[in-house]
Amino acid sequence: MKETSTQTVDCTIKTLNQQILEIFRARNGEVVSGEELSSSLRISRTAVWKHIKSLKDLGYSIVAVPARGYRLLASPDLLVPAEIAAGLANKRIGTKIICFNETDSTNNVAFKLAEDGAAEGTVVIADTQSRGKGRLGREWASPDGVNLYCSIILRPSITPVAASQLTFLSVVAVARSVEQSTPLQPWIKWPNDILINGKKIAGLLNEMSAETEKVNFVVLGIGVNVNMRSEQFPADLRHPASSLFIEGGVPVNRNDFVRTLLHELDALYDSYLVDGYGAIREEWLARSQMYGRQVRVSCQDRVMTGVVKGIDDIGALLLDLDGREERVLSGDVTIL
Repeated sequence: MKETSTQTVDCTIKTLNQQILEIFRARNGEVVSGEELSSSLRISRTAVWKHIKSLKDLGYSIVAVPARGYRLLASPDLLVPAEIAAGLANKRIGTKIICFNETDSTNNVAFKLAEDGAAEGTVVIADTQSRGKGRLGREWASPDGVNLYCSIILRPSITPVAASQLTFLSVVAVARSVEQSTPLQPWIKWPNDILINGKKIAGLLNEMSAETEKVNFVVLGIGVNVNMRSEQFPADLRHPASSLFIEGGVPVNRNDFVRTLLHELDALYDSYLVDGYGAIREEWLARSQMYGRQVRVSCQDRVMTGVVKGIDDIGALLLDLDGREERVLSGDVTIL
């Protein structure tokens, strides 16, 4: 397993760098005096200067204004735990954030961490993956510096058969995050794709460790094409793909997007644990272009054509095949 340049933040204990970033954001581009930072953080002016320098070393553009203080001009386009965590006050998801410059697969890392007892809500993020995982054993293209590749460890008290519901929860969270971060309209395609203008911009791969009647943990794997450019896509893609940048025409701040996504995941997961799957299924259906549409489903050696009637309690696709209902658990779907 290849891993490089790890950064970790335990968000239950805010670091001084996180607190400084939160103060800068609250002031919205204004100059913040060294005296104010020193007083708020209860550290010396020299310590303030050292932390400002460490933030600059991470890529933050911070200028010293003579006799006045410091101003934050810009944040780096690097996925930095302290940047993601600044202002994040989640109950479970994102309480610990681990970022790698590179790893083989964030799902692999998260799965191993979960086996070793990592806490629920731990988030693993990589700037690039050497062996990103897609659905049905396919590879997920993972160029560096442009997208989001992340995995989240959950430990819900549910049966293994219900674990697939978490896939639909995470898809809804991604759709919400796209809407909040861009003017684009995302649509959901069963079971785990996000489409914009008919092109795939995100996919999810959830993996589980379970016993007969008990889930030990679930790893939510999420890949979002954020700022990927056309020439970075593989030539042999099975379906049309795009990115938020290509479809919207402007770059998206990846740290802001991750923060939004973790907030939505945390809120939906909390609702799921309290109220169950019903509301999530209804929102999934409302966001799907497939409901009531005729589709073709390719499942191993079988091809079916029918009208989508919904999804059931475990996320199986319900098809009307000339008056006969068919439950589809996996396969590739094409809207006709």
